[in-house]
Amino acid sequence: MKRAITLGAIAIFLTIASIWMGKASYSWFPPQASAEAILYDDLFSILTAIGTFIFLGVTLAIVFNIIFYRAGRYDTSDGLPIEGNIRLEILWTVTPLLIVIGLATASYQTYDKMNLHGPTEIASLPQVIEPAYADTGIIAEPMTNVEVDSKQWAWVFRYPEKNVTSTELHLPVNQRAHFQLRSQDVIHGFYIPAFRVKQDIIPAKTIDFEFTPILEGKYRLRDSQYSGTYFAAMQADVVVESPEDYQAWLTKAAKQTPTPAPNQAASEYARRQQKEDSAGWKTVVPAPAPMVNYHS
Repeated sequence: MKRAITLGAIAIFLTIASIWMGKASYSWFPPQASAEAILYDDLFSILTAIGTFIFLGVTLAIVFNIIFYRAGRYDTSDGLPIEGNIRLEILWTVTPLLIVIGLATASYQTYDKMNLHGPTEIASLPQVIEPAYADTGIIAEPMTNVEVDSKQWAWVFRYPEKNVTSTELHLPVNQRAHFQLRSQDVIHGFYIPAFRVKQDIIPAKTIDFEFTPILEGKYRLRDSQYSGTYFAAMQADVVVESPEDYQAWLTKAAKQTPTPAPNQAASEYARRQQKEDSAGWKTVVPAPAPMVNYHS
């Protein structure tokens, strides 16, 4: 009875600590700015809680045995000739197996709803896209269509609705955003940490991608794939705003004449060429600064 009470108390402690850590994991990320972020953070919270339970359980078992069952200082004898415990063998074989199968299933379902395409899927485009907001309680408004061109080293966004081009991505809040991702040279990675979305862009492929922004604000788009010398400069602002502000911006941008946008990679390369190339390393010549209606 004493052993059962002790094990029960330990199990309760581990459960409480694991649940607390799982809930605390939500604060480790940027704000949940998309419907996909809700799905991702829920999955991560579950993984964190289970990982905490296993880590603390194993650590406590090791510490307990070190304190209470360690051999004497001069004890060099063999341990007791104990046969294997069939029930215990079954328990620690079946339990991890069920956990792994459950987590694999939950992970697959989450990433499937987030519409993330792996190399195999990209090779057989197009796919049927299931909206991620279907299980989040969020009702998305009509679709926003954006064409995304990535190149060394710049992002260019085109809005077919009014033939607007921009180096700053604008999106209306609570409206499903549909992207056509293209690369003009090498593999790039479309990655917005606040949205928890990351999609590789493969040359010679047009990749359909969707997500739903749900929180107004300014976020950052980064290239998650190393694409050459100036890839760290390949960033862009993502502005999520009300539908009214989005339409006002779109109308204003459509009236502006396309001009060269500031480009950090092109500027750094030009400054380098003015010197005697003392760096000594070779690099791909950056693409010319894009001509856009609007830039940040």
